[in-house]
Amino acid sequence: MAAKNLSDFRHLLQKYYHLMFFLGSLLVVFSLWFYYQGLTNNLQSNLAKVKAEKSILGKNLQITQNELNSLKNQDQYKINKTLRVEIDSIQKTYTKAVDSYEKLLDLKAISKPPAEFDNLLTKSLVFLSQKNYASASASLLMLDESIQKERDKLAASFVIPTNLPTDNQPPNSGFKQQQVSVDGQNFLVDIIAADLNSTKVIVDTASDSDCKDNCPVLSLADYVSRSGAYAGVNGSYFCPATYPTCADKKNSFDTLLMNKNKKYFNSDNNVYSVIPAIIISGTNIRYVNKSLEWGRDTGVDAVIANYPLLSSDGQVVFGGSSGPKINNKSSRSFVGSTGSTIYIGVVFNASTAETANVLKTLGLRFALNLDDGGSTALWFSGYKAGPGRNIPNAILFLKK
Repeated sequence: MAAKNLSDFRHLLQKYYHLMFFLGSLLVVFSLWFYYQGLTNNLQSNLAKVKAEKSILGKNLQITQNELNSLKNQDQYKINKTLRVEIDSIQKTYTKAVDSYEKLLDLKAISKPPAEFDNLLTKSLVFLSQKNYASASASLLMLDESIQKERDKLAASFVIPTNLPTDNQPPNSGFKQQQVSVDGQNFLVDIIAADLNSTKVIVDTASDSDCKDNCPVLSLADYVSRSGAYAGVNGSYFCPATYPTCADKKNSFDTLLMNKNKKYFNSDNNVYSVIPAIIISGTNIRYVNKSLEWGRDTGVDAVIANYPLLSSDGQVVFGGSSGPKINNKSSRSFVGSTGSTIYIGVVFNASTAETANVLKTLGLRFALNLDDGGSTALWFSGYKAGPGRNIPNAILFLKK
């Protein structure tokens, strides 16, 4: 009886274990199901949030696009666009007005043009103040054409003094005025020759050092007098104080130069300069095609750079350019040489290219162009040309 009871107890215990295992397994399954259900709900919730944010972003982008389109159609946008066009028109027309005014100044330096020229300039400025840019441009174009016609008329009416002999040989020394015939055309030339065995060449400057604005200037006669020279010619290109484009660099020049005090000018900004230069030392004369080819030797007598180089080794090396100032007939100053003889002078009523051919015809082996037009000045016992404007530098001949 006891054995039977023990067997029944074991059997009951086994059923209890099975029931507990089943209940435990069921609990695990329910736990996993609830966990999965929670993940699913979170994912769906996040997806819903993303969709909502995407929808909001899309609406915001559309609102921004609509605002941009609206802004483009607003008056302020159109006003700014119109203002930009107007500013461009002002700049373009003003630049043209300045250019025309400087051409008129150049013409006034050599002649007295009709009062109508000033009236055309005034008329264009009035149109400019009224924002009538088309009419302002038309008036300036008319002024430019009138200036060019006046220049052409002056060139055509230029008369070489009567009974002046034609001579295609330069003087051996001193001053000579002569006609030079080139390809059937005669040119008036004032030329001064000096032998470097008896003459020292220097470059004098009104300033003692580099000058960028409001620079001192002197007349050629003043340079001759204070240095005790017997001859002289104007020097390099510079920025005249009367030019509007020279408002912040009045009377300055930016090419290389060494003056009589052995002071080099504009040395820093000519390290890479391609402007030609002439160097004089004792009886030797040297030309370099580019200023960068020359150091800063103070053992020489004079250094001055300008452009263009007209002739080299007896051959013309400048044939012309598109610039009207280069092509117009004007008074053209030069410095040149053959052997130990140095020349300074002026070719009258000639373009720069014609000047080069005149000097080649005269037999100058080398020649360098100098400033011209209203700055032209040549001195030998008084002015032979000029006096022209006051200038920042000059080339001078002194007796040794």
